[in-house]
Amino acid sequence: MLLTIDVGNTQTHVGAFDGSNLVEHWRFATEREVTGDQLAMTVRELLALSGIELAAVHAEAISCVVPRLVPEYRHMFQRYLDRDPFVVGPGTKTGMPIRLDNPRELGADRLVNAVAGYDRCRDACVIVDFGTAITYDAVSAEGEYLGGIITPGIEISMEALTSRAARLPKVDIEEPKALIGKTTDGSIRSGIVYGFAGQVDGICRRLRGELGDGITTIATGGLASVIVGFTETIDDVDDLLTLKGLKLIHERNRQ
Repeated sequence: MLLTIDVGNTQTHVGAFDGSNLVEHWRFATEREVTGDQLAMTVRELLALSGIELAAVHAEAISCVVPRLVPEYRHMFQRYLDRDPFVVGPGTKTGMPIRLDNPRELGADRLVNAVAGYDRCRDACVIVDFGTAITYDAVSAEGEYLGGIITPGIEISMEALTSRAARLPKVDIEEPKALIGKTTDGSIRSGIVYGFAGQVDGICRRLRGELGDGITTIATGGLASVIVGFTETIDDVDDLLTLKGLKLIHERNRQ
């Protein structure tokens, strides 16, 4: 049993692999002040929902973009499973050359996504991750990480809008009923969905102009399913891409 844990700024995504089979996966809110003991309790309870004991986990792979939580996850596995966890970071063998001015700047989750995306299509690709930020990560046909683009995410853009405009309410991010809203809620929902879909299409078209029309675009992240249906440039959606990438990188380092 391999436990994969992707710790994002907003949500944490956990997956349990039995061999090559993903048995189950869960999401919970990322809390920056949580302790390793609390994390152990949360993970144990999630595993128990699928009839899995924490002691059945034989290995783990973690990517984390919240530095304060890395030692808490280390504490969790050291105390309750008596081993140091495998955490993706500088020096981790991924099999992917990083063509950045400073490779250490690259977030672990973005590198994991790039590895999984290239393994999926074995050609030039762009991974669009709808998380706290929307990130675009470009991989060459030779499997090199070329660089990326970062824009504000959907939820933080919504929070900025409602906090700065006193009369505008926060709305659920879901499919709009029409392009032209007939209510304030409908107008905001339309602006968010069509606005971000247009951003994605605009950036992906520019990336195709830069890298070639043959690139594959793969979307992932919690809010991808809401936006992708209104885009014209996304080829595939895989909400489990980061978990699969963690499994790949863990296998490469184990070998």
